[in-house]
Order: sequence, then structure tokens, then C-alpha cells
Amino acid sequence: MSSRTAFVLVLALVVFVGGVLAGQWMQGRSPATQRVVDEGSPPLLAARTAPTELPQDLSEDERRNIEIFRRASASVVYITSVALRRNMFFDVREIPQGSGTGFFWDQDGHIVTNYHVIEDSDRISVTLADHTEWDATVVGVAPEKDLAVLRVRAPRSSQSPLPVGGSADVLVGQNVLAVGNPFGWDQTLTVGVVSALGRELTSPTGRTIHDVIQTDAAINPGNSGGPLLDSRGRVIGVNTAIYSPSGTSAGIGFAIPIDTVSRLTPQLIAHGRPIEAGIGGVVWLSDRTHRIEGAVVRSVRGGSHGEDLGLEGLGVTRRGRVVAGDIVVAVDDRPVRSVNELRDAFEGAGVGEPVRLTVRRDGKRRTVETRLMRVD
Repeated sequence: MSSRTAFVLVLALVVFVGGVLAGQWMQGRSPATQRVVDEGSPPLLAARTAPTELPQDLSEDERRNIEIFRRASASVVYITSVALRRNMFFDVREIPQGSGTGFFWDQDGHIVTNYHVIEDSDRISVTLADHTEWDATVVGVAPEKDLAVLRVRAPRSSQSPLPVGGSADVLVGQNVLAVGNPFGWDQTLTVGVVSALGRELTSPTGRTIHDVIQTDAAINPGNSGGPLLDSRGRVIGVNTAIYSPSGTSAGIGFAIPIDTVSRLTPQLIAHGRPIEAGIGGVVWLSDRTHRIEGAVVRSVRGGSHGEDLGLEGLGVTRRGRVVAGDIVVAVDDRPVRSVNELRDAFEGAGVGEPVRLTVRRDGKRRTVETRLMRVD
């Protein structure tokens, strides 16, 4: 046997043994770990377990923050979403879509997070504080508020809902804490203050989210969907976005107010979507198709609530020109300049509540009083 032939045989043997060992190593890994290697998804990096006993020389603020974090971390979960795609050989592969945070709303497996965390996903995985991994199903979504509710079939003993506070009485300057999984680092705490109130964000659907809380607590990619807590450990918001030229924390983070979350979450659990208040049978003209100030009625279904109120939609002249019918320009004397503002006004009033509409037609105004109903 020539030396060249012997070298080739030895090289082939090394490659074969290496392949077998690598295959065994791959088989021994969890699916999540294999996705990290195959797809480049960030791993879930666990935090070190803290000692039970606290040092005596800690300040009161430090003790409070530690206790709040320990209670909250049992509720906060790590969410990863993947999409299923076929490659050129028609093999189905899991492509990481993103990762984020969520927290238990109750002990029935319901988890609140951001809609954009799970948007366009085919499979969602949730890792709990005990590092067990569970498949999650989508219970309901509210894209216009960037909210979603998931559900896992985990044991009730591993579900620890957070106490829910209120956002109406939140003040600029009060201390807040954010718990989440930035960049795949789980169980991360950041501390800051409420920097401003009444901010507005654009939701994934383009609709405005009102009364958003601004904070300087560090919020980074992966924090989305996690809780913003007050100094008593109550949820006052759901962290959803940052303002940063670099894509990392610049001290300007935003959270959806908990009053909005508390109102919508039961609806998402019960119905899969928000219950919308409005006027039955009325179709509104999209704001993108015209430059008229107000909410333009596109059409009214015969025999509907809207027809009973005398509302009229678009008309056509003898020459074929489309002309506006009724335009709602105010609700309870508050001006509305678009359909989105009209829907915000209806949402603030709620199903079954009375409203007074100011309607313009042919340059003349009239008042229409009615009670809002649930519309699908």
C-alpha cells in the first residue's frame, strides 16, 4: 500500500468517526439548542440563582427591589416563535421569527405578551422560570393595541400570576421596575422612573395606541411583552417598544398602560379578539382614500341600526360623480378627524353607553343621539 493511499484511508476514518460523534452530540441536544446551532437564534441564557438570605447591609430600596424581582421572576416567561418554511429540497425547517417576554395573567395558563412578539409565527415555545419548555397556543390577539394572549398546559403550581395595579394614577417620577429577557438573557431586572405619560405609539396595524407610559428603565429587544412594575410589585404596563437610533436602550422605553390591558385581556380570553363598540350596519370609508376631515360613512345596511338613525353613505350624481353623504365630525362635542379617532371615542365610551354624534351633510350639521352596540 502506498503512503498516499494510507493517508487517504486515515483521513476518511477520521471524518467518519467525527461525523458519528457529532451526530450523537446533535441527537443528545434539545430541539431548542439544535435550533440555536442550525439557525443562529440567540440562546436562553440563565441567570445565576441568588442566595435565599439577604445581606444585612442592604438599603431599604435594594431589599424592596430584590423582593419584587423574586416575586415577579416566577411569573415572567421567555417566548420564542418560529415559522415553518420549505427549502429547495421540500424539507420543512423551522426559521426563528423572534423572541420576547410574557407573564402569567392567571393560573389557567394564560400569558400576556405583545402581538408583535408572535406575529406571523407557526409555532410558539414558552420557557418558564423553572426552565421547562412548553408549546403555546394563541388564545386571542388585539393587533391594534399590540397585545396577545397565549396559553400553555403547564402545571398550575408553576404558574404565578402577578398582581395587577392601575395606570390612571401613575405619576411622572415614581419608581418602576422592568423584568424580561433582553437579547435572550432571561430573568433580567432594570430599574428606573416614569419619565412621561400620555405618549402615543403606532400599533402593528397603524392605529394609534394612547396613554402610553414612557420610562427610562432599560428596555431592549427581547423585553417586549414583559411587565413594567411599580414599587409595590404591581403591573402598571406591558413593555412594548424603545426609541433608539442604534436599536438598543437609549433611556426611552414605552409600555402599554395596564388599564388598557386589563380591559382587553378578558375579551381576548373569552372571544379571541376585542369587543368593539359602534353603530350596527355602518361601513366607514378608510382614512387612506380621502382627505375629508371626519369619519365618512361609506354605506349603511338596510334595516340596520345605522339606517334607523337616518345615516346615509356615499352617493352618485347623475353624471357619475361620487359625493359624500354623512360625515361624523364630533362625538360628545369632542372633534373627530378620522375613522381611527371615531373608533377611539367609541372605545372610550363602551358598548351600551349613550353618545351624541355631530353629523355633517351637504354643509349642514345635525345631532344624532344613540347607544353604542357591539359590532363585529
